[in-house]
Amino acid sequence: MAYDPSLPLDLGDGLVLRQSRVEDTEQLAAFNADVHRGEAAEPAAWVAGWTRDLMRGNHPTHAPDCFTVVEERGTGRIVSALNLISQTWSYDGVPFGVGRVELVGTAPDYRRRGLIRRQFEVVHRWSAERGELVQAITGIPWYYRQFGYEYALELDHARMLAVHTLPEPSDADARFRLRAAVEADAAICVRADAWGRRRYLVTCQRDEATWRYEIGGRDKAEPGPPVVWIVETANGQPVGYVTHAGRRDGAQLRVQAAELVEGASWQAAAPAIVRGLIEVGNRMAPEPLAELALLLEREHPLYRWMPGEPPRRNRGYAWYLRVPDLPAFLWRIAPVLEARLAASDAAGYDGYVQLWFYRDGLQLTFEGGRLVAIDPWSTEHTRQATAVFPDLTFLQLLFGYRSITELSEIYPDCFARPRGAAALLDVLFPKRISKVYGLA
Repeated sequence: MAYDPSLPLDLGDGLVLRQSRVEDTEQLAAFNADVHRGEAAEPAAWVAGWTRDLMRGNHPTHAPDCFTVVEERGTGRIVSALNLISQTWSYDGVPFGVGRVELVGTAPDYRRRGLIRRQFEVVHRWSAERGELVQAITGIPWYYRQFGYEYALELDHARMLAVHTLPEPSDADARFRLRAAVEADAAICVRADAWGRRRYLVTCQRDEATWRYEIGGRDKAEPGPPVVWIVETANGQPVGYVTHAGRRDGAQLRVQAAELVEGASWQAAAPAIVRGLIEVGNRMAPEPLAELALLLEREHPLYRWMPGEPPRRNRGYAWYLRVPDLPAFLWRIAPVLEARLAASDAAGYDGYVQLWFYRDGLQLTFEGGRLVAIDPWSTEHTRQATAVFPDLTFLQLLFGYRSITELSEIYPDCFARPRGAAALLDVLFPKRISKVYGLA
């Protein structure tokens, strides 16, 4: 990351906002471990380890100066911090830059002073300077709405598999096995990811450098970093990967992602994957593993073919997304919108899509099924719009999180009015499952 000439910034009250430095590593690790401990009695050691990883200087998209830090001028004590991790996501095959904000925290005695807002202003600018069209974050309910974010992608929708429901293993289960990944396996992980992305609307793209970092570039001294295993045939042919959290939550192991390459059979491999994960989980703690939390979103081939009783569902959470320049993002995904029209009953559409957000709006102009203009648009009467969206709820439609019908049922002030408007929005912005496994 380049030096930011606007920093340090005097915030008053003896506080200074600045970029992080390598020499901040240990204090920043201790600070993050303390403020992110949750309800635990002790600081979160895994958060300290994650911080050190990000400050080590070998992360593909994060440097030691990518944290913002608020410190006491007199003592040098860190009282608030957050950071920005650059990623590349994909929208139905179209890549776009994302600034992922993480490790947001403030010491209890300095909360409610606007310190997080000032830091968000900085990292939002950094993200824009990097050409990133979207910012993303997970975390505290409601809180990040204050900074222009909206829940717009599902997160950690899980199925919980009870270990005791599994039948006895069969000879067929031995056709595949898990082995620990090495950095040379990065290419097979990229292949499996690329094939798996076809199932989803929005995904996080990971190149070989990112996979090499996740496999061998992080400090495994503290439990926490994800562990990557390779799925291979009995004769040693790699066909995919599976990842899980580097620590157990009591008797539960959280499985974060699983993908196979084109041509590999989930039906054949699923039992071995499940049993391999259970073996791994049992080696991680003295207490026997009771449950696999499969954080593979709503639909995944593993669910259809794994042994045992049908797992119970877990509702999950959602990603917050921020799109500061909506026209720029819509232009980025214009090929997707045009392809959806071409494959629909509205092929060759000529006309407008007028989106009203109560304070402002946009008009999308299509000619022969091609998006030719995106202009500011205003109206005095909501019935003149194709559809009306309160606050940032349009992002839920844009990213396939909810359909226009679902949004209309949830929000009385969200609706598609003209005849055929809802059908046209269903074509342009269909509800789709997404899977963002954002390695960091």
